[in-house]
Amino acid sequence: MNFLAHALLAGDADTDQIGGLMGDFVKGPLPAGLPPALASGVALHRAIDSFAEQHDAFIASRARISPLRRRLSGVLVDMFYDHLLARDWTLYGSGPLDEYTCQLYAALQNHVGHFSPKAREVADKMRTNDWLGSYRESAMIGHAIDRMANYRLRRPNPLGGGIEEFLANEHGFEADFRAFLPDAIAFAARWRSARDAGISRS
Repeated sequence: MNFLAHALLAGDADTDQIGGLMGDFVKGPLPAGLPPALASGVALHRAIDSFAEQHDAFIASRARISPLRRRLSGVLVDMFYDHLLARDWTLYGSGPLDEYTCQLYAALQNHVGHFSPKAREVADKMRTNDWLGSYRESAMIGHAIDRMANYRLRRPNPLGGGIEEFLANEHGFEADFRAFLPDAIAFAARWRSARDAGISRS
């Protein structure tokens, strides 16, 4: 999952949301120097990633990626799902997307100091350029994928132009996403309930 989906699946607690947004920047065993609530949000992020990797619809989406980019299929599907979530926000989110993203950016401002310099740099760009709101447009997802190809991946890669994969099979990815997201929402809610009830998730 990418940023917007992780935030939605995290629920209403801002520490879970920020753990969802910044979870990819936390490596190694938790708490990794984080306050307990943020570390728990990162743990939820990791649990959601594991759930997605094993879900039939997510696996089907990865299989839709051409052999040229199959090695990076997880990255691309994460981005495509964020586009579909932003585009169809009224089906899944609460209230206007712009209000939701403003709340997330404010929470980032409050908590991102606990994360690494790289995470803080990404958070600043996310707020400044409204990455989450821009995901509504497939062209913006395409630009984001191209940026990742040039700046976030260290070795030469075929990620650039990856939006072509989505445009070639938009309806297939949409069908997968619609099958996946309700299950992911239910999984994340169960995970949070078990945690809040004091049941170990290890």
